[in-house]
Amino acid sequence: MENGFKLIELFKLGGPFMWVLLAFSVATVAIVIERCVYLVWHDCRVGFLCKKIKFFISQGKKEEAVHYLLNCKRRQTAASILLVLLQNAKYGESRMERAAEAEAQERLRRMESGFNYLTALSSLAPLTGFLGTVSGMIGAFQSIAEATDVNAQLVAGGIYEALITTVFGLIIAIVALVAYNLLIQKIDTFAAETSKAINDLVPVLIES
Repeated sequence: MENGFKLIELFKLGGPFMWVLLAFSVATVAIVIERCVYLVWHDCRVGFLCKKIKFFISQGKKEEAVHYLLNCKRRQTAASILLVLLQNAKYGESRMERAAEAEAQERLRRMESGFNYLTALSSLAPLTGFLGTVSGMIGAFQSIAEATDVNAQLVAGGIYEALITTVFGLIIAIVALVAYNLLIQKIDTFAAETSKAINDLVPVLIES
Protein backbone atom coordinates (compact mmCIF):
# COMPACT_ATOMS: atom_id res chain seq x y z
CA MET A 1 0.00 0.00 0.00
CA GLU A 2 1.40 3.43 -0.92
CA ASN A 3 2.05 5.94 1.85
CA GLY A 4 -0.45 8.76 2.17
CA PHE A 5 -4.09 9.08 1.24
CA LYS A 6 -6.06 10.78 -1.43
CA LEU A 7 -8.42 13.52 -0.30
CA ILE A 8 -11.52 11.38 -0.91
CA GLU A 9 -10.02 8.59 1.20
CA LEU A 10 -9.31 11.01 4.05
CA PHE A 11 -12.88 12.27 3.77
CA LYS A 12 -14.25 8.75 4.14
CA LEU A 13 -11.96 7.98 7.06
CA GLY A 14 -13.15 11.11 8.88
CA GLY A 15 -16.64 9.75 9.33
CA PRO A 16 -20.03 11.51 9.27
CA PHE A 17 -18.72 14.73 10.79
CA MET A 18 -16.77 15.33 7.58
CA TRP A 19 -20.05 16.15 5.85
CA VAL A 20 -20.66 18.94 8.34
CA LEU A 21 -17.12 20.20 7.81
CA LEU A 22 -17.62 20.03 4.06
CA ALA A 23 -20.68 22.28 4.40
CA PHE A 24 -18.65 24.67 6.58
CA SER A 25 -15.83 24.77 4.04
CA VAL A 26 -18.20 25.50 1.14
CA ALA A 27 -19.88 28.26 3.17
CA THR A 28 -16.51 29.78 4.12
CA VAL A 29 -15.23 29.85 0.55
CA ALA A 30 -18.54 31.23 -0.76
CA ILE A 31 -18.61 34.07 1.79
CA VAL A 32 -14.96 34.98 1.22
CA ILE A 33 -15.36 35.06 -2.58
CA GLU A 34 -18.60 37.07 -2.37
CA ARG A 35 -17.08 39.64 0.00
CA CYS A 36 -13.90 39.94 -2.09
CA VAL A 37 -15.95 40.55 -5.24
CA TYR A 38 -18.10 43.11 -3.41
CA LEU A 39 -15.12 45.06 -2.05
CA VAL A 40 -13.20 44.92 -5.33
CA TRP A 41 -16.22 46.08 -7.34
CA HIS A 42 -16.97 48.98 -4.99
CA ASP A 43 -14.54 51.86 -5.27
CA CYS A 44 -13.44 52.56 -1.70
CA ARG A 45 -11.13 55.47 -2.50
CA VAL A 46 -11.91 58.53 -0.41
CA GLY A 47 -8.97 60.91 -0.84
CA PHE A 48 -9.61 61.70 -4.50
CA LEU A 49 -13.26 62.60 -3.92
CA CYS A 50 -12.39 64.68 -0.87
CA LYS A 51 -9.86 66.75 -2.82
CA LYS A 52 -12.33 67.20 -5.66
CA ILE A 53 -15.06 68.47 -3.32
CA LYS A 54 -12.61 70.77 -1.54
CA PHE A 55 -11.69 72.29 -4.88
CA PHE A 56 -15.33 72.94 -5.78
CA ILE A 57 -16.06 74.51 -2.40
CA SER A 58 -12.92 76.69 -2.51
CA GLN A 59 -14.19 78.02 -5.84
CA GLY A 60 -17.60 78.76 -4.32
CA LYS A 61 -19.21 76.02 -6.38
CA LYS A 62 -21.10 74.05 -3.75
CA GLU A 63 -23.98 73.25 -6.10
CA GLU A 64 -21.49 71.92 -8.66
CA ALA A 65 -19.97 69.74 -5.92
CA VAL A 66 -23.39 68.29 -5.10
CA HIS A 67 -24.10 67.73 -8.80
CA TYR A 68 -20.70 66.01 -9.20
CA LEU A 69 -21.41 63.62 -6.32
CA LEU A 70 -24.91 62.90 -7.61
CA ASN A 71 -23.41 61.83 -10.93
CA CYS A 72 -20.79 59.56 -9.38
CA LYS A 73 -21.21 55.87 -10.06
CA ARG A 74 -23.02 53.80 -7.45
CA ARG A 75 -19.86 51.77 -6.92
CA GLN A 76 -18.10 54.84 -5.51
CA THR A 77 -18.99 54.19 -1.90
CA ALA A 78 -17.61 57.43 -0.44
CA ALA A 79 -19.66 59.59 -2.82
CA SER A 80 -22.95 58.98 -1.01
CA ILE A 81 -21.34 59.84 2.35
CA LEU A 82 -19.89 63.12 1.13
CA LEU A 83 -23.15 63.92 -0.64
CA VAL A 84 -25.09 63.61 2.61
CA LEU A 85 -22.49 65.84 4.27
CA LEU A 86 -22.96 68.58 1.66
CA GLN A 87 -26.75 68.30 1.60
CA ASN A 88 -26.93 68.80 5.38
CA ALA A 89 -24.37 71.61 5.54
CA LYS A 90 -27.14 74.22 5.69
CA TYR A 91 -28.39 72.74 8.99
CA GLY A 92 -25.16 73.39 10.85
CA GLU A 93 -22.02 71.51 11.89
CA SER A 94 -23.60 69.06 14.31
CA ARG A 95 -26.40 68.03 11.95
CA MET A 96 -24.17 67.45 8.92
CA GLU A 97 -21.64 65.47 10.96
CA ARG A 98 -24.34 63.20 12.37
CA ALA A 99 -25.92 62.71 8.95
CA ALA A 100 -22.58 61.85 7.32
CA GLU A 101 -21.63 59.49 10.14
CA ALA A 102 -25.00 57.72 9.91
CA GLU A 103 -24.54 57.24 6.17
CA ALA A 104 -20.98 56.01 6.73
CA GLN A 105 -22.20 53.49 9.32
CA GLU A 106 -24.77 52.17 6.85
CA ARG A 107 -22.11 51.78 4.15
CA LEU A 108 -19.80 50.00 6.59
CA ARG A 109 -22.65 47.71 7.63
CA ARG A 110 -23.14 46.67 4.02
CA MET A 111 -19.42 46.12 3.56
CA GLU A 112 -19.24 43.94 6.67
CA SER A 113 -22.29 41.87 5.72
CA GLY A 114 -21.47 38.18 6.18
CA PHE A 115 -18.52 38.77 8.51
CA ASN A 116 -20.48 37.44 11.49
CA TYR A 117 -20.83 34.15 9.62
CA LEU A 118 -17.07 34.02 9.03
CA THR A 119 -16.35 34.49 12.73
CA ALA A 120 -18.98 31.88 13.60
CA LEU A 121 -17.47 29.39 11.14
CA SER A 122 -13.98 30.02 12.50
CA SER A 123 -15.28 28.93 15.92
CA LEU A 124 -17.66 26.14 14.87
CA ALA A 125 -15.32 24.36 12.44
CA PRO A 126 -12.59 23.39 14.96
CA LEU A 127 -15.22 22.50 17.57
CA THR A 128 -16.99 20.25 15.07
CA GLY A 129 -13.64 18.72 14.11
CA PHE A 130 -12.83 18.07 17.75
CA LEU A 131 -16.28 16.53 18.27
CA GLY A 132 -15.61 14.24 15.32
CA THR A 133 -12.26 13.31 16.83
CA VAL A 134 -13.82 12.48 20.19
CA SER A 135 -16.47 10.39 18.43
CA GLY A 136 -13.77 8.61 16.45
CA MET A 137 -11.69 7.98 19.57
CA ILE A 138 -14.67 6.38 21.26
CA GLY A 139 -15.01 4.04 18.29
CA ALA A 140 -11.26 3.35 18.30
CA PHE A 141 -11.19 2.45 21.98
CA GLN A 142 -14.30 0.33 21.53
CA SER A 143 -12.46 -1.61 18.83
CA ILE A 144 -9.49 -2.00 21.14
CA ALA A 145 -11.74 -3.24 23.94
CA GLU A 146 -13.36 -5.83 21.67
CA ALA A 147 -10.09 -6.99 20.10
CA THR A 148 -8.53 -10.15 21.44
CA ASP A 149 -5.07 -9.20 20.21
CA VAL A 150 -4.24 -5.51 20.75
CA ASN A 151 -1.22 -4.18 18.90
CA ALA A 152 0.31 -0.79 18.18
CA GLN A 153 -1.02 -0.75 14.61
CA LEU A 154 -4.61 -1.16 15.79
CA VAL A 155 -4.27 1.64 18.34
CA ALA A 156 -2.45 4.06 16.00
CA GLY A 157 -4.83 3.38 13.12
CA GLY A 158 -7.89 4.29 15.14
CA ILE A 159 -6.28 7.42 16.56
CA TYR A 160 -5.07 8.95 13.28
CA GLU A 161 -8.43 8.29 11.66
CA ALA A 162 -10.13 10.09 14.54
CA LEU A 163 -7.79 13.11 14.27
CA ILE A 164 -8.65 13.75 10.61
CA THR A 165 -11.74 15.79 11.49
CA THR A 166 -9.71 18.03 13.81
CA VAL A 167 -7.21 18.75 11.03
CA PHE A 168 -9.95 19.69 8.56
CA GLY A 169 -11.75 21.78 11.17
CA LEU A 170 -8.57 23.72 11.95
CA ILE A 171 -7.87 24.31 8.25
CA ILE A 172 -11.34 25.80 7.77
CA ALA A 173 -10.93 27.98 10.87
CA ILE A 174 -7.54 29.28 9.68
CA VAL A 175 -8.90 30.16 6.23
CA ALA A 176 -11.91 31.93 7.76
CA LEU A 177 -9.79 33.91 10.24
CA VAL A 178 -7.15 34.95 7.70
CA ALA A 179 -9.81 36.05 5.21
CA TYR A 180 -11.73 37.93 7.91
CA ASN A 181 -8.66 39.84 9.10
CA LEU A 182 -7.58 40.78 5.58
CA LEU A 183 -11.07 41.98 4.65
CA ILE A 184 -11.68 43.87 7.90
CA GLN A 185 -8.35 45.63 7.48
CA LYS A 186 -9.51 47.05 4.15
CA ILE A 187 -12.81 48.16 5.66
CA ASP A 188 -11.08 49.74 8.68
CA THR A 189 -8.86 51.70 6.28
CA PHE A 190 -11.93 52.94 4.43
CA ALA A 191 -13.60 53.91 7.72
CA ALA A 192 -10.53 55.85 8.86
CA GLU A 193 -10.20 57.68 5.52
CA THR A 194 -13.91 58.50 5.53
CA SER A 195 -13.73 59.91 9.05
CA LYS A 196 -10.73 62.03 8.07
CA ALA A 197 -12.52 63.31 4.95
CA ILE A 198 -15.56 64.34 7.01
CA ASN A 199 -13.36 66.14 9.54
CA ASP A 200 -11.48 67.91 6.75
CA LEU A 201 -14.60 69.03 4.89
CA VAL A 202 -16.69 70.24 7.83
CA PRO A 203 -14.53 73.35 8.55
CA VAL A 204 -14.41 74.15 4.84
CA LEU A 205 -18.18 73.93 4.55
CA ILE A 206 -18.71 76.09 7.65
CA GLU A 207 -16.44 78.81 6.27
CA SER A 208 -18.00 78.74 2.80
